[in-house]
Amino acid sequence: QVQLVESGGGLVQAGGSLRLSCTASTTIFTFDVVGWHRQAPGKQRELVATVRNDGRTSYGDSVKGRFTISRDNRKNTIYLQMDSLKPEDTAVYLCNARRVKAIVDDNYWGQGTQVTVSS
Repeated sequence: QVQLVESGGGLVQAGGSLRLSCTASTTIFTFDVVGWHRQAPGKQRELVATVRNDGRTSYGDSVKGRFTISRDNRKNTIYLQMDSLKPEDTAVYLCNARRVKAIVDDNYWGQGTQVTVSS
C-alpha cells in the first residue's frame, strides 16, 4: 500500500510564502504523474500542479507564475513552493501520485495539509 505524507502547511499572511512537501513510502519514479490538488470548503477539488516523469509540469490557471512544483526522486519527495500567496489560496492541499493504466489508473492520495492565508 502506497502512503503519501504531506507537511509544510500553516498560517501565513497574504503575500507570503510556504513550501509543501510530500514524501512517498515507495519510489516515486514508479509513478507517471505526481502533483498537488487542493480543496476549499464548499468547493470542488482543484488541480494545483503536476510534474511528470519526463519533467514536464502543468499548473492550474489560478497559480501560474506563483507556485512551482518539483520532485526529488532520490528522496521520494514532491515539493510545492508557493509564493505571493492570496487569501483565495486557503484550502487543504492534497498530494497525489498516479500510474497510468489501460483502463483505470492507479491513484493515491495523501491526507492533506491545511494552508490558511490571512488578508
